[in-house]
Amino acid sequence: MSDSIKTIGILTSGGDAPGMNAAIRAVVRKALANGVQVRGIKRGYQGLLAEEIVDMDYHSVSDIIQRGGTILGTARCKEFTTEEGQQKGADICRKHGIDGIVVIGGDGSYRGALALSKHGINTIGLPGTIDLDIACTDYTIGFDTAVNTAMDAIDKVRDTSSSHERVSIIEVMGRNAGYLALWCGVANGAEDILIPEKYDYNEQQIINNIINNRKKGKTHHLIVNAEGIGHSTSMARRIEAATGIETRATILGYMQRGGSPTCKDRYYASIMGAYAADILCEGKTNRVVGRRDGKFLDFDIDEALAMQKDISEYEYQVSRILATYNAVGK
Repeated sequence: MSDSIKTIGILTSGGDAPGMNAAIRAVVRKALANGVQVRGIKRGYQGLLAEEIVDMDYHSVSDIIQRGGTILGTARCKEFTTEEGQQKGADICRKHGIDGIVVIGGDGSYRGALALSKHGINTIGLPGTIDLDIACTDYTIGFDTAVNTAMDAIDKVRDTSSSHERVSIIEVMGRNAGYLALWCGVANGAEDILIPEKYDYNEQQIINNIINNRKKGKTHHLIVNAEGIGHSTSMARRIEAATGIETRATILGYMQRGGSPTCKDRYYASIMGAYAADILCEGKTNRVVGRRDGKFLDFDIDEALAMQKDISEYEYQVSRILATYNAVGK
């Protein structure tokens, strides 16, 4: 343990994700085991600037691993995007004796962590986002729970869609990334999967696909649409007008953020949280924890933010082949 690290802070920022509480629990207990005090910062960077800071101990994180959301709360903070806000945040950390901070969130949260690091506060980032859109890591906290929640909901909608012989457009979250849509599209057996990385906005092709499948005997049609494309309701109206087939849009929305985290999200978030506490206690700063090729690693925040991530072309092509329908099966 670095002699300079006596107290660390922890905050959650941006959108909440299932598994954040498991990460908080692990950071707190691993840091305490290392002989380091922990302070929780409520409501993200906004709470930091408002000095909403509380001491945390083993009891503070009891019975939270199974809970969705974040016990620390989260918020977005425009003030912290300014140089003045960032300097104020660093000064508040020093005022409260906080030598370093673990930040759990997405790429926007990492930019805040990077700013604190430049102002002399050791920072470690943990990838907490259901979007799976952080390039340095194959896993982000919350994705597994969110994709399973969405998959279960889509199964239910598909049942009623099949009963009524409808076209169903189901919109999933993911911001500008299509991972939730791609995974659900494959797992739910969708006939069309629309993701920002690949969609050419050729709506006529979707209409042709629906009509051709109906001629082959398929009585319902499932389209999984990514949030980054959106406009599911107006798309449904256009498809119904063009095909004459009843078409309904369902936007799953924020239900995908909630719920008890899966085993994978609890386990990976716990290991990542412990890892973050360890490297912060060692005196490391400006790092992001990730999982790649089956290993837990850490990366420079600048390098992590510069990395690019895209949908696997092979996986996308497989999704299209699996959606192919003929008269003898699906």
